Amino acid sequence: MPVLTLETRLVDALGAATAKLFERAFGMDTVADLLTHYPRRYARRGELTPIDSLPLGEQVTIVAEVRSVSSRSMKQRRGSILEVVISDGAGALVLTFFNQSWRQNDLQVGRQGIFSGKVGVFKGHQQLAHPDYQLFEDVDLARLTAEANQNTPIPIYPATSTVATWQVQKAVADVLGKLGDVADPLPEEFRLAQGLLDMRTALQRIHAPDFIDQVDAARRTLRMHEAFVLQTALLQQRQFVRAMSATARRPGALLAAFDESLPFARTPDQIAVGDRISADLAGDWPMNRLVQGEVGSGKTLVALRAMLQVAESGGQSALIAPTEVLAAQHVRSIARMLGPQLAPELMPTLLTGQLPAAERRKAALRAASGQARIVVGTHALLSASTTFADLGLVVVDEQHRFGVEQRETLRAKGTAPHVLVLTATPIPRTVAMTVFGDLDVSTIRTMPAGRAGIATHVAPLAEKPAWFARVWERVVEEVAAGHQVFVVCAAIDAEATGKDAKDAADEAPVLEGEQPRTRWGVVQVREMLAQVPAYDALRVETLHGRMPGEQKDAVMQAFARGEIDVLVATTVVEVGVDVPNASTMVILEADRFGVSQLHQLRGRVGRGAVPGLCLLVTEAPAGSPARSRVDAVAATTDGFALAEVDLELRGEGDVLGDAQSGARTSLRLLRVVADADLIALARAAAEQVLHEDPALLRHPGLAAAIERRVGQQERAALAKN
Repeated sequence: MPVLTLETRLVDALGAATAKLFERAFGMDTVADLLTHYPRRYARRGELTPIDSLPLGEQVTIVAEVRSVSSRSMKQRRGSILEVVISDGAGALVLTFFNQSWRQNDLQVGRQGIFSGKVGVFKGHQQLAHPDYQLFEDVDLARLTAEANQNTPIPIYPATSTVATWQVQKAVADVLGKLGDVADPLPEEFRLAQGLLDMRTALQRIHAPDFIDQVDAARRTLRMHEAFVLQTALLQQRQFVRAMSATARRPGALLAAFDESLPFARTPDQIAVGDRISADLAGDWPMNRLVQGEVGSGKTLVALRAMLQVAESGGQSALIAPTEVLAAQHVRSIARMLGPQLAPELMPTLLTGQLPAAERRKAALRAASGQARIVVGTHALLSASTTFADLGLVVVDEQHRFGVEQRETLRAKGTAPHVLVLTATPIPRTVAMTVFGDLDVSTIRTMPAGRAGIATHVAPLAEKPAWFARVWERVVEEVAAGHQVFVVCAAIDAEATGKDAKDAADEAPVLEGEQPRTRWGVVQVREMLAQVPAYDALRVETLHGRMPGEQKDAVMQAFARGEIDVLVATTVVEVGVDVPNASTMVILEADRFGVSQLHQLRGRVGRGAVPGLCLLVTEAPAGSPARSRVDAVAATTDGFALAEVDLELRGEGDVLGDAQSGARTSLRLLRVVADADLIALARAAAEQVLHEDPALLRHPGLAAAIERRVGQQERAALAKN
């Protein structure tokens, strides 16, 4: 009998037909793929139960005899149903099998055995659908076997419509029986110190435990494997980056002149993070740093100082932003901060797809010639026609809006340029270690002085429907006081369907308590306000992502100049929009947004001396999960605390690979919230291993595990991070 390894392809282990089935259903290709498809729970075979007293919905085991067998075609779709009536002498029960008529060869009248499954009801009769069974010639032997096996756990696997859990169980049992020795990914000394199992034993006990008590130790071992392999891969990527040589960019007269002209003192965090970045830029390898900080904490200032340091040696910086509105605002903000002396010298230039052809050509020429030492744009920066004379720094604003492919495309336009990633969405410590483990992370926590702050209130329409009218009265009062108001909707047009209904925005996961569909789009709110007499004198405008770029920019600039009182918009205003006179943020159907998104939107107000007010309007009932995320945002303005809440609601995202948020996760057993301490422990141990053995020559099991777990696609994704 051939001995299998974790690298053995399933086609060689299970045969072509089964391998193809598993590849289509789960994307499996190797024995390792199959054996890391872990059971999601375990069932007990149950006590031996008389048929006439079977509990509905329970897992049971009975000893019985086959009394009749019949097969018939299904009425609604292709296929057949096999029905087998069994009896223990006191009662009768139907076993049902779909598209498995071949079982008639086993289940012949008079055969006796043990039958295990979950009790259901169909057309008034109790049944077991697709039960496990074992047939014997001797009923006494059957009973003894049943009693011996009643406490053996039955693994229940994630399944599909084409591959049932019992098929996975059969394939796993087949593979485990032929599996040879498995090289352990954990250093032996570390494994023993942590009281963990060897890998072969852990796999055996998670898939085929003799007792349920064996599962916990197996799970703990395999969670550590996952954390250790992931952290080692991320730390290896950091090593690869540091093996590259970069052009050292040292500070000089440009940065000194800029600092001298600042009308305010930098915060302690801005100084500390700025010094760290300055040292990185002057180093021997490319900087790869993530800067996280609350809305308005000064990330743009930190990035601009880095651009000035790069510009000192004639280098260029490219800042990519997720929206046309934000890119245009960045250029204006940078030009204003540089002032009349420095702006003409650095020539901050906007390059977006919405620019008129002549302007776009002019902007592209400035970038290609090196005349523009700061180029700000959207996806237009990624086009093949956009080139740079000496790209020394790539700045990615709001990184979660960009895939790694896009970041790498921009990075490839220079020779090992430094990379600075900015995010106003605070990242929990464990996510920083797992998703961004190859980046150095800096945090700006202190906020500039002179901020009036924001008060946040929930308008709970499920309990207090009259508050809806009060929200619109409050808007009028704010405008009367000389302030401006944002109104944010979850859709452009609630009556439309498909992609025309929504703007390009991250959607929150659907939770219990949400309304079945959006009621208030930008179109509906604009129409409603047109019917309210109090709004006749107000200047109301709309803004959304499907408007032409020039029109969007014109509306945003008019709002910034105070020429618009109420701006009804989608989440296109989520990031970077800076209007100090805006006092109020009304978010309709707030339960449709994610926690971080609500926090980002709220950060658009209270940015100057005017106190901010955020009204979260929701119809989600109190106590529902949908309402809980709205209440969480109202309870605190601490973005780092909210990031933890958001993580629990959204899931970790695909940690390796392009997808970096959402409920889908590439993690099998590891959970970045629950396993925070384990991840930190794994990271420290992985750093020690790589310090002593950078090429993992003395750790072949770990090297093999990384090769299996981090395939070519994930390697490419890591390289682009």
